[in-house]
Parts: sequence; C-alpha cells; structure tokens
Amino acid sequence: MVRIVEVQSGSVAEELEIEIGTRIVRINGERVRDGIDFTFLVADPELTLEAVAPDGTPLRLEVERDPGEVMGLVPAPDKVRECANECVFCFIEGNPKGVRDSLWLRDDDFRLSFTYGSYVTLTNLGPRGLQRLVDQKLSPVYVSVHATDPEVRQRLLKNDRAGLIMDQLRTLLEGGLEVHAQVVLCPGWNDGVHLDRTIEDLWSLGPGIRSLSVVPVGLTRYNLNRPVRLLTKGEALDALAQVNQARSRAHQSRDFGWCYAADELFLTANRPPPGLDYYDDEALVENGVGALRRFLDDFDSGLSDLAPIPVSGVRIVTGTSMAPFLRERAGRLSTALEAPVEVVPVKNRLFGDTVTVAGLLPGQDIVDALGEGQEGELVLLPGEALNGDALFIDSMPLAEVTSRLAPARVEIGYEVTATLRTA
Repeated sequence: MVRIVEVQSGSVAEELEIEIGTRIVRINGERVRDGIDFTFLVADPELTLEAVAPDGTPLRLEVERDPGEVMGLVPAPDKVRECANECVFCFIEGNPKGVRDSLWLRDDDFRLSFTYGSYVTLTNLGPRGLQRLVDQKLSPVYVSVHATDPEVRQRLLKNDRAGLIMDQLRTLLEGGLEVHAQVVLCPGWNDGVHLDRTIEDLWSLGPGIRSLSVVPVGLTRYNLNRPVRLLTKGEALDALAQVNQARSRAHQSRDFGWCYAADELFLTANRPPPGLDYYDDEALVENGVGALRRFLDDFDSGLSDLAPIPVSGVRIVTGTSMAPFLRERAGRLSTALEAPVEVVPVKNRLFGDTVTVAGLLPGQDIVDALGEGQEGELVLLPGEALNGDALFIDSMPLAEVTSRLAPARVEIGYEVTATLRTA
C-alpha cells in the first residue's frame, strides 16, 4: 500500500475529501505495492479505490474522470530497496565518518533505475520481480553487469545470484525492454579477457542492450587495496583499446558507438577526452560518460557571451582532476571578465588524494584551501558538491562556508560560464 502525503488543490481527490494520511490498498482490484504501482494504476479514468482513512475506517471510492483530469493524490516516497551484495569495491566501505547520511544507503532498487537512471545489479529480483518490470514496461533499465562470466560476477558481488545475469537480461529483452549496461572495471578481477567476454556476451544479446559504459573503479583511502586497487595508466590504455574495438564494430553494424569509456578512464590513461560526437545522444552523462566534454564545450562556447564584471578577482574551486582543463582556459576567461582568474584545485583530505572530482569535495577542505576571503573578490564553488539541502559531502552547510569566506562574494553553479553571466 501507499500512504498519501499531499492532496492537490482543485483536484478530484480534494472533491472526494480524501485526507492526507489515507492509505491506498487496491486500485481496480489490483494490489498497490508502491509508488510505481500507484502511478500506473491511477492512470485509468475509471477507478475503484480501496483505502483506509487515517482513523482506520475502511474506504471504497468510485471515481470517474475525464481523460487528463488530475486525480491529485501524492504518495509518500517508497522505502528504498537495499543492496543484497557485498561488492569488493563497495563505495560504503570507502566512506569516512561524518559524511552525509545518504551516502550510507546501500540502494539497489529497480524503481530508482526507472525513475532516475540509477544502476542496479538485479540480484535482489527473482522471476516475479523481473516479470513486473516487463509487465509494467519499466524501460530502459540501467544494469550494473560488471562481468558476464558467472564465477567472476559472483566473486565481485559476493552473491550466489550474481551469476544469473545473462538469463535475467534475456528475460528483460524478450519482454521488450531496453537496457543500459555498465562495467566498473577492477584490475585483476574483471578486466582483460574478462572484459572482452563481457563485451562479446552483451553484444550478442542484440540491440536491446542500448549501451555499455566502462567505468574505472573509484576508491578512497579507506578501501584502497582492500582488496581492489586502482587501474594503472597502462591498464587504462588497454581498456580504451578494447572499448574502441567494440565501438568500431558497433559503428559498422549499428551505426552508433554502443560502447563508451567513462571520462575517468581517459584521465587515468592521460588521454584527452574525445569530441562530443563520441557520445552519440549523450544519454549517459550522469554516469560520468561525456560530462567532461560537455562541460568543456559549454565553457568554451560561453566565453563569447561574457562581459567584464566589477570584481577584484575570481577564484574558481575545483577538484584536482579538472584543474588542468580550467587552467588552460583561465587566461581567456580573465580577458573576457577583465579581472584576474585563479583556479584553486582542492586536495580531498577527507577521502584521500585518489578522489579527485569536484562533486566529492568537503566544505572544510574548500575553506582550508581558499584561506581568507578578500573584499571585492568572487569565489565560484562547484554546485555538484552540494546536495538538495545545501550540504557538502562532509555535512558542512553552504551557509557556513559562505560565512567563513566573508567578505568575499560566493556563488554556486554547475556551469562556470552560466554563473558568470549573472555575476
């Protein structure tokens, strides 16, 4: 069942005097298991709702709506289905104390895959769960495959059900769903010949496997070499060659790339990111595939729109991996703004220097790297380092960082040039 947390004004639900806290048990005789069920079932214009009022009174409501008329019931967020695996590279094991609460959640929920593009392993779904995906056409599904060899995948995920992945994928594809797959590449575990097999197996399933992303494992100082290590430059180059071979075949057979190396793989291999055409429709940016190229292109194209700003200087905060790209552009940015521009790469002391992205920068490390703020200067902080509650990864509020950098002016933005246009 689902519990109603909001009744929209002017809606059918308000006319029926449905109260907040009402629990919806069945719709048209079908059991409501969660918000996905509710969304699908409530779409019918003729509804029979079996519910329980906040005081425990059973309710049976008959509803007839015009097509497109809003029902107006908002259910509470579903409890997230947690992971049943003990992956050898699990990010939870890399967390220090004091990070945001959300980082301790071991989520592996197919509903988040459908609604947000989160990757899931499918190990906590039996035949009925897979059939539900098919019945409700929850497509595309984003699947962390990692390896198609059953023994290798079982070793990586420490789950006996992990070896069923090829049969599970066939079930989804035969049901008409599409899948985006990913491999988190762990040297000595699923690289080399194992990556070749994974690429071949997924390709053999046909065009229903819409993409394969190859992402190098990310580790912090808390789980480095326990038991997985980072890729070397040579190993990253080898993986890029394997990806490129797969891409060559895909272009010849299906007229698009299909297999994509994540940004971090290019950085580890010390290779420049490819052009935007490498990424086809850019559907995988949230998985770190093409985000760097898009940022750089947007930055470069946005420079021509900038005008001088009345500041004594600009300091741009970023992670150590992004700093070289911003430094290459700092001179042109300074010319456009008619103000000195300094790029400030922040070393991540909380997670360790193996973590180089701006999105995981702690507030304390940012403050320490910047030192005192100066009157008249503009400090640009990476927006991806903050969550919806304006907290950095170490739970430091943005307000505290801003206060400690006073009297400098602090701005937040996902795109530096977009922020400067309004600065």
